[in-house]
Amino acid sequence: MNQLAETLKALSDPTRLRVLRLLNHGQLCVCDLMAGLDLPQSKVSRHMSFLKNAGWVESDRKGKWVYYSLAKPNNPIQREILRVLRNTLPELTEAKQDYARLLEYLETKTTEACGSADQQ
Repeated sequence: MNQLAETLKALSDPTRLRVLRLLNHGQLCVCDLMAGLDLPQSKVSRHMSFLKNAGWVESDRKGKWVYYSLAKPNNPIQREILRVLRNTLPELTEAKQDYARLLEYLETKTTEACGSADQQ
């Protein structure tokens, strides 16, 4: 029960919900998330750590960059919540704006890796 409570607590912050919406796009690095959310690296990294510890995201290190993606749900409740979020978050105004910003950023991004070390 405690693990479920921690998993659900991670969804109590609007920024973390916004992150989950962006990760529906696929694997993203912190600089991609910073651009989509229009937030500084420290804030994005803090939320990513919280989501990772709660089992919502997983990370993959590629060289010096860390890429994040949605984790496979650990239990039926988490699986159902993720399904609902995938269907409803894209309809929210702020999530639409974030996603449009992310797509615009990804179109202009010149490499697969993040641009500078201070973004990680």
